[in-house]
Amino acid sequence: MAQHFLLSSKSKSISIIEVAKLSDEDAFEIFKRIRWSENGGNPVCPKCGNAKKSYRNGYRFHCACCHHTYSVTSGTAFNSRKLGLQAYLVALLLFSNSPKSMSALQLSRELNITHKTAWVLLQKVRIVLEEHNWDEKFKGICQIDGAYTGHYIRPKNKLEDRFDRRKINKPSKRVVLAIRVISKEKGVGAIKTKVFVLLSENAKDIKDIVYKHIEFGSEIHTDENVAYDDLGAHYILKRVNHKYEYSGPNGENNNQCESFNARLRRMFKGQIHRASTTYLSLYANEIAYREDNRRSSNGEIFMDLLSKCLKSKPSSELCGYWQGNKRIGERLGA
Repeated sequence: MAQHFLLSSKSKSISIIEVAKLSDEDAFEIFKRIRWSENGGNPVCPKCGNAKKSYRNGYRFHCACCHHTYSVTSGTAFNSRKLGLQAYLVALLLFSNSPKSMSALQLSRELNITHKTAWVLLQKVRIVLEEHNWDEKFKGICQIDGAYTGHYIRPKNKLEDRFDRRKINKPSKRVVLAIRVISKEKGVGAIKTKVFVLLSENAKDIKDIVYKHIEFGSEIHTDENVAYDDLGAHYILKRVNHKYEYSGPNGENNNQCESFNARLRRMFKGQIHRASTTYLSLYANEIAYREDNRRSSNGEIFMDLLSKCLKSKPSSELCGYWQGNKRIGERLGA
């Protein structure tokens, strides 16, 4: 049996000790090099775009053109930061090292910060990942499957008080629909993933999503759910009946989607435990990112996350979150 990637030396290219030993100047140089990589690490004013001349004053810059004062995190996901630069590097590495996500409670203890600060920091990273989703349509062999979440109801203590929990309305019940495109290279599995939060696996929503995100004529593998029946009109539809088999005689299966579903469930059981429907799309997309980068080293994931955070704009949803500025509604079908 082949060795699991996380057990191999290739999965580890950076350690917490290395990051924790960084000085203020070292961390500053890393942020500067990643933030302005297109300009050779030289500062670019976020207000006027001046890339020629800025004066450094401590860990801040003063633009010679518009006289705007800015830092290495101004106008990024870490805009108006309160923590030191090393804390953000350590947080991103801890996030990279967690294959099944990381809870805000754990991060707050690792960095000795409040739970509120840790929660907002993690949500900033998840929003950045959501903003950097795949835009192009999938083609080739794609697998589709849904995983239901948020529908557990604790049974009553006494037997006479219990009821059939399958027959009652569950307001928080949602399905996370995953679409995964399979690599042409044998043994690689899925290489790209898109996720969508729906109220149920219904034919209308699934058809709208598939038509928008998968090119016509592609091959689609699904289970026996009737919600996928209409896809046969524009796609090569292959089904597998899980009542009898996990993979069909011609190789049709949705095992890569089941792998995504398993990691999603482990996140809820072992880390997050509970996610509101408002932010469920963020958690689902995070697991999609982890699945797509499951064979990347922690150093590669760390640098990718840092680059994405420094190339993204500040999130309006998290500015003043604990003062009442919160996301209004959930992202169904997004």
